[in-house]
Amino acid sequence: MSISSLLSLSPCPSKLTASLHSPPSCPLPSLGLTADLFCCRKTHRYSKRWRPFISLCSIKPSDQLKGDRLSDDIYYRLQWKHELDRIYVTGLSRIDVDDHEVFQHLVDKRCVDNLRMLVVDAVQCAKSGHPGMPMGMAEVGYHLYRHVMRYNPRNPKWLNRDRFVLSAGHGCLLQYVCMHLAGFESVQIEDLKELCKLGSRAPGHPENEVTAGVEVTTGPLGQGVANAVGLALAEAHLAARFNRPDAVIIDHRTYCIMGDGCAMEGISYEAASLAGHWKLNKLILIYDDNHNTIDGDTSLAFSEDISARFEALGWNTITVDDIHEDIEQFRRSLSSSFNQTEKPTLIRVKTRIGKLSEKEGTSKAHHGTFDPADVRKMRRKVQWDDRAPFHVMPLVYSEMKARADYGEKLENDWNSTAQYYEQKYPQEAHELKILISGGLPPGWESSLPQWSQSYPVDATRGYSERCLNELAKVIPGLIDGSADLASSNRVYLKGHGDFCLPGCPWGRNIRYGVREHAMAGISNGISLHGSGLIPFAATFLVFSDYMKNAMRLAALSGAQVIYILTHDSIGLGEDGPTHQPVEHLAGLRAIPRLLVLRPADGRETSGAYKVALSHRHGPSVIALSRQKVEANVSGTSTAGVEKGGYVVSDNSPDDGVPDLILIGTGSELCVCEKSAEVLRTSGWKVRVVSLVCWQIFEDQPMEYKDSVLPPPVTRRISVEAGSPLGWHEFVGPEGVVLGVRDFGASGAYLDTFKKFGFTEENLTQIAETLLRCR
Repeated sequence: MSISSLLSLSPCPSKLTASLHSPPSCPLPSLGLTADLFCCRKTHRYSKRWRPFISLCSIKPSDQLKGDRLSDDIYYRLQWKHELDRIYVTGLSRIDVDDHEVFQHLVDKRCVDNLRMLVVDAVQCAKSGHPGMPMGMAEVGYHLYRHVMRYNPRNPKWLNRDRFVLSAGHGCLLQYVCMHLAGFESVQIEDLKELCKLGSRAPGHPENEVTAGVEVTTGPLGQGVANAVGLALAEAHLAARFNRPDAVIIDHRTYCIMGDGCAMEGISYEAASLAGHWKLNKLILIYDDNHNTIDGDTSLAFSEDISARFEALGWNTITVDDIHEDIEQFRRSLSSSFNQTEKPTLIRVKTRIGKLSEKEGTSKAHHGTFDPADVRKMRRKVQWDDRAPFHVMPLVYSEMKARADYGEKLENDWNSTAQYYEQKYPQEAHELKILISGGLPPGWESSLPQWSQSYPVDATRGYSERCLNELAKVIPGLIDGSADLASSNRVYLKGHGDFCLPGCPWGRNIRYGVREHAMAGISNGISLHGSGLIPFAATFLVFSDYMKNAMRLAALSGAQVIYILTHDSIGLGEDGPTHQPVEHLAGLRAIPRLLVLRPADGRETSGAYKVALSHRHGPSVIALSRQKVEANVSGTSTAGVEKGGYVVSDNSPDDGVPDLILIGTGSELCVCEKSAEVLRTSGWKVRVVSLVCWQIFEDQPMEYKDSVLPPPVTRRISVEAGSPLGWHEFVGPEGVVLGVRDFGASGAYLDTFKKFGFTEENLTQIAETLLRCR
């Protein structure tokens, strides 16, 4: 498959005269791969609902070159005249119709009326939902989808499309209605009628895995702001690596809508701070300043000047005072933001929540349905009385179809540029193709280190460092980041530079500072950019609590983010209980679709990376030690990790079963093995099992699981320096769980391990007691 066909899964093509990142002064990193051919991807047919109206808005190629302005067509304007005369009682003359500005303003206003009524109809039909924000921001949503954003609804995955994020995810109806009108097959009228219902493609908050065209899953407030920063970072990084003066492949903007609640959440501040520091000028954050949250007016708990805050963070800020009466001010604000070269832009839009309803301007409009009398009044206000619920004027479809046609043209132009790029820059094109086809070149696994018996003893974080740097040589999409702990997590990619603008946007090390929450949310955006970038997010395991919500959303979104969480137990020692994780592994294992791997040595660390990188549609945790462990615990294997759990050693006869099974993870596997050796000298048959990843082991066939943990063997001991929660599932009612039931303690790690019983002597004593109890 060619680049253009793969890149067809990305945003709209840029003209060669588009703004460019300056070529780097030093050579760009390259894999030295040979070129491959790109082939064009055909676009989808028109949506069924548009076929009756195609004749209303067919555009000649010469008109498409001017963009998507239908008002150039006098026949199209005359088709609108009857509707506009009826509503606005202007009695438009031929001269009025020829006033393109006035005409388009009135058309836009009527389209917004239709959008608002669809919101009302959907909420009334579902008897649920959040209509306030969509009704207040209807002008913004419509204007973005009709006049501003570059996208092709017939191919929602086009690589060079503009990205849109609704951080205020409760206002999902704004996005669903705009997507429906814009022609996305994923949101039909029937879907709007099924809002919030089981199995609907219009769930209660946007989900990228459910609705094609939704970029990221949002709902928890503020997360989308961080996601948008990640999307903008991905664009800047890829543009610097691959764009050339005569062939611009990556050139799109990221738009994000946030509300007052998003502005209050700390993650939005962390992410905005980084966006300003990184000078992500193609990021546009639109703030719905409606002064309401669920409990009431924002004055209850929020009085800061948001514009001043963002200015202090290095943003360009613009205020739109009354978008309901002056949409042109919003249009001018966007035009101004496009001229920014060094700052992201915050557009503060003052709106009326629940615009049109009796609840307008109050927190009562935030969620819930409307009284029937209120619905009737709203219909009368916009002269919608004679129209059935979920009515869409054919001319509105025509208006939005013009943008879809324009987006399709942009993608076709982009495909032509991609073909030229492949011919002119075959090496770069091949590397880009690797990225957008999944990011993993054939044979990448062979780069994983092999661990000899003579390899120096190190912590698993040290073995991880070697894995990362070997993998970075062959996997072009690895993007590493740490929350001010790169040297301690041992995750720095040597020779790949630090991401920064304008100096080194192609750098593959991201310095997040002490901002774990934003790091996790930004990593989700990088992954969901869809360009094959694979972000790593590193910090101490105990600080995963700061990231938990974003990690959960990564799992829900199918985002491949790899969390490298070091200092994984009380074994980190002197820093004491504030930094020693106890309950964290149990909490992370409880998150659906998140793989949690805790390798014991160098071989298992290599295996953990193989599993995490192969897990293309979800996140993974690799928990690593601070204290040193052997590079090769006898019997471990890289392949065994791929099963989640496997037998490390067993002195039972081939046709027999052991007397005892010791189950360990991470650094405690060594303790299990040493205890087993002692017990075997006393004549006991002992099996040692490494349970690196519970989730993968649970997914294995029952036959395999029973072969590792035979049901007849009920004398089992699990050994992990963390919470005992969950371990009884593996040791059974007669087994013993050796875990940590309290906070840790400050001291040298060997002393701490001894205090909590993680020694060969204590484990052996527990085992002997269990073996002799019957």
